[in-house]
Amino acid sequence: MEKLAIHGGVPVKTTAFGTGKRFGEPELTQLREALEQNTLFYWHGEKVKALTKKFAGMYGMKHCVATSSGTASIHVALGACGVTEGDEVITSPVTDIGTVIGILYQNAIPVFADIDPHTYGMDPESFADRITDKTKAVVVVHLAGNPSDMDPILEIARKRNIFVIEDCAQSYLCRYKGRLAGTMGHFGCFSTNDYKHISTGDGGMVVTNDDELYRTAFRFADKNYDRLADTVSETRAISYIAPNYRMTELQGAVGIAQLDRLEKICSVRNRYGDTITKGITGLNGIYPHGVGEGNECSYWFYLMRVIESEAGVGPGEFGAALAAEGIPNGVGYADCVYKNPLFTEKSAYRGTHSPFDSPYYGREIEYKPGLCPVAESVNETAIRFSVSEFYTERDIADIAGAIRKVAAHYAG
Repeated sequence: MEKLAIHGGVPVKTTAFGTGKRFGEPELTQLREALEQNTLFYWHGEKVKALTKKFAGMYGMKHCVATSSGTASIHVALGACGVTEGDEVITSPVTDIGTVIGILYQNAIPVFADIDPHTYGMDPESFADRITDKTKAVVVVHLAGNPSDMDPILEIARKRNIFVIEDCAQSYLCRYKGRLAGTMGHFGCFSTNDYKHISTGDGGMVVTNDDELYRTAFRFADKNYDRLADTVSETRAISYIAPNYRMTELQGAVGIAQLDRLEKICSVRNRYGDTITKGITGLNGIYPHGVGEGNECSYWFYLMRVIESEAGVGPGEFGAALAAEGIPNGVGYADCVYKNPLFTEKSAYRGTHSPFDSPYYGREIEYKPGLCPVAESVNETAIRFSVSEFYTERDIADIAGAIRKVAAHYAG
């Protein structure tokens, strides 16, 4: 048996991971054209308009609204669906805080459904169990490039008249039974933050096929101004508040060039992630990043689970040994969102307990450990490491080889 690097042996990974440039001449060309317009405002320029048209076309959707962030995208979708004070919105506890910010901004109540232990998508049964007469929408998080099990979720939501919003911030061009994530619900929401598959620094996109929802979302992203109206007085006839989440022409320009890279980025990540899975399948106590049959994952990162009772080692020790072999990693993705003080102390708005004590809600809700046991177990047992389109085939072989080496040591 090979001696682990953490014990003085030779590490598996002895070369640097592959790197590359995310931006280049195509982005510079688009930026130059944007500046030559003599305006950077989306409504007067052409770049954001071109980006939304191109993005909608890529996803086969009728409409697209550009926003200032992925967080903004979800908020726009919630606002367009009419989510308001006293409503409940069900979502996943394993996600970025940006998923729930829009719910709270609408003075609605986040409710958390548990997840699948291997794909990390929302568990349809848990979703069904969390529905009440207050449920207005569900935000389904497609985590790490992997689609949730959408058919039962969509069917449950249809029967209960619940809006379905897909959070695709981490999941460009992933597919559920051949359908692109983001195209199955009422809205698909995307992020172009610098840490996503493609980047405009910050930014987001919202897609829908519903004409009325599109018009409401378009307004909601722009202070509720109706720029599609015929007169100025109609444009500025504001009946309720909405935020300013407009994308600039500079972001739009970069986004146009980035979209040309997206299919290759996701294709390479899909191949690399699936190759890692193939290379580590069958190891005792090691559960690869699960992808449902007929689905495709674009691996924003890779999340595998280490079950100590089966593997002979816990995720912390396994991760330390893996790092010594030259594979950087971390335990879990992020602690369950409901463990944040803003939930446990009900302090979303400083100095108050709003919206949790809203008279429009009129109920007690409690966020405590054990609320979503599978999600908590995933965060305690999972190891996360990067997948990049700039990695080489050797890098991917080294990742799988290092995992096999460490697993074999502890199994022995």
